[in-house]
Amino acid sequence: MFVLTIDQAGSRSSADRVPELLGLLAPIPTVLPWERSVGDEAQGALAGAGDVVDAALLCLRAGGWYVGIGVGEVERPFPRSPREARGSAFVAARHAVERAKKTGDRAPLAVEAPDDGARAAAEAEGVLALLGRHVLGRSEADWRILDLLRAGERGTQTAVARALGISPQAVSKAAGRAAWHEEQAVRPAAARLLALADTGV
Repeated sequence: MFVLTIDQAGSRSSADRVPELLGLLAPIPTVLPWERSVGDEAQGALAGAGDVVDAALLCLRAGGWYVGIGVGEVERPFPRSPREARGSAFVAARHAVERAKKTGDRAPLAVEAPDDGARAAAEAEGVLALLGRHVLGRSEADWRILDLLRAGERGTQTAVARALGISPQAVSKAAGRAAWHEEQAVRPAAARLLALADTGV
């Protein structure tokens, strides 16, 4: 199981963004729903490693969030709210979000798992941090193009160019500059490493 603890950066000097975050994450499937945990922080428990990757990268794109990913157990029976839940995944997520606050120039994200999954968790963190660097470096103009691209579909760049009234070359350059194709290729690897951390490999 995976628990994400997401803390707002600079919350003492800025408006409360947790409602915005909960709206952003609402489409991501959960076992325990996304909720405000304490203050300017939100939590959710997820079963799918791919969903964890999606949620983490959405938070990094939005900016201003520290993302802690905890891998481990969630005690059953599941309560209705993550605030009432217990288990090693919650402890790991707490450690992870605190470490995410100390990543410096790197993407503000960390992954923690019990000892038997620690190596895979560290590797997953490395891959996610690399993806995060690209996500953080994209401009609004880049996102306007990237949001319309569809991985694995032929002719998608031409269709996007028509929709936006720009040349296919401009779409291709934006995708290359943003490492979009590389991101699509690497997302499954990040999910696989998280799943390995969860199984203790």
